[in-house]
Amino acid sequence: MKQSWWVRLTQLSLLAVWTCIWFVQGCGPGPGYGVRSRSRKLTAMHYKQFSPNFSENNLGASGRAEGKISRNSERFNELVCNYNPDIVFKDEENTNADRFMTKRCKDCLNRLAIAVMNQWPGVHLRVTEAWDEDGHHPPGSLHYEGRAVDITTDDRETEKYGLLAQLAVEAGFDWVHYESKYHVHCSVKADHSVAVEKGGCFPGWARVTVAGGRQKSLSSLSPGDRVMALSAEGQIIYSQVLLFLHQDHESWSIFLSLETEDGHRLALTPRHLLFLSTHCKHHTSDYKARFASRAKVGDCLLMNIAGDIVHSSRIISVSIVESLGVYAPLTEAGTLFVDGVLVSSYALVEDHRLAHWAFGPLRLFISFYQLVWGDVAKQQETTDHKRACTSKTAIHYSPLASKDKAGFLVNNVRVNNVSKPLITEMKGKHSLQMDSNVHWYARLLYSFGSIFLECNLFHL
Repeated sequence: MKQSWWVRLTQLSLLAVWTCIWFVQGCGPGPGYGVRSRSRKLTAMHYKQFSPNFSENNLGASGRAEGKISRNSERFNELVCNYNPDIVFKDEENTNADRFMTKRCKDCLNRLAIAVMNQWPGVHLRVTEAWDEDGHHPPGSLHYEGRAVDITTDDRETEKYGLLAQLAVEAGFDWVHYESKYHVHCSVKADHSVAVEKGGCFPGWARVTVAGGRQKSLSSLSPGDRVMALSAEGQIIYSQVLLFLHQDHESWSIFLSLETEDGHRLALTPRHLLFLSTHCKHHTSDYKARFASRAKVGDCLLMNIAGDIVHSSRIISVSIVESLGVYAPLTEAGTLFVDGVLVSSYALVEDHRLAHWAFGPLRLFISFYQLVWGDVAKQQETTDHKRACTSKTAIHYSPLASKDKAGFLVNNVRVNNVSKPLITEMKGKHSLQMDSNVHWYARLLYSFGSIFLECNLFHL
């Protein structure tokens, strides 16, 4: 008995030493985990290009128009006034109409103003049109709701507008269109719909491969299961599921559905990370972790269908599906294969290595817990199993199974082309519940990250 405790004490000491070395390496020279990633080189958008590659009123972009807002309507209280001194407002009407916008639009615009000054010192962002109360736009325009702005730079140098459009994408606008040679059009989702899409996850009917080669849906997956993943060295492994960063059995959400040329589909939220490349190369190091919202037709994904072989497959379509349940398993490796496609365990921050490093303390805590209490837990599990076997109750009911079946009822339902609008009441009903089902450590990291990290790392 004493010997076993000495062994445990030795293991804990070695683990503590390894942890200190790990943190020192992260703060040292070179591309360590502790080093803030360099800003990505931005590529200017082309004239008439828009991002994401949907129409503006698509659910994957800014969403449907909800009706015109006038000064005497109740919804006028939803608009806020932007008095940012770093933004030049054209205000042709002399009514301050161009300063009125939704809170989400204001936040994105203020972030963009900072990016413009950083990109071109001495240059300011200029708003030529925001909320329209005079009917100057086509019916259904988001300008009537304060959800759209037309922008330029105050020096009016048109050669900057392609890069300005890309800066707007980085600032978090939900749809950006290099619409005219004389301005860029940007728009956002309605404020009340944004809460539903926080976090990054997969639907409950998405499947993973567990140790032994068996397929298992995410709704029936449990911490402790080992799922197929990819190691840092590019090898197929089975990595332990430590916990769920987001787990909600009852909420509906909107997912991007990516279909590959070999007939496979992956559904995930736009803010989740997956590994993309513009060319179908076979070396895993050529694939970078990007937000799912950046995936487009022609990009390549890493796939595993059977065995230990990883191959590439090209995306042939991107659509929208609505489904029940949201699940985001955290694996020890930080990666996993969902429906045969390699994805990250992380979301919201477009840096897989940084996210994996940030979750290191949580993985370390779980390792300590398993090291100290693992034997006790196994004994308890064995005892519970024996009791279950000797129990007179022969019927076992799993609520997760029914959720999984419910999820399949909405699989493959495309909502980007349907004419019937989604029920916004349903979205509002579950928005608070979604946040409460996000793991506390993930919420804590996001709070710190929003303070210390650069804005362009976030999907806002």
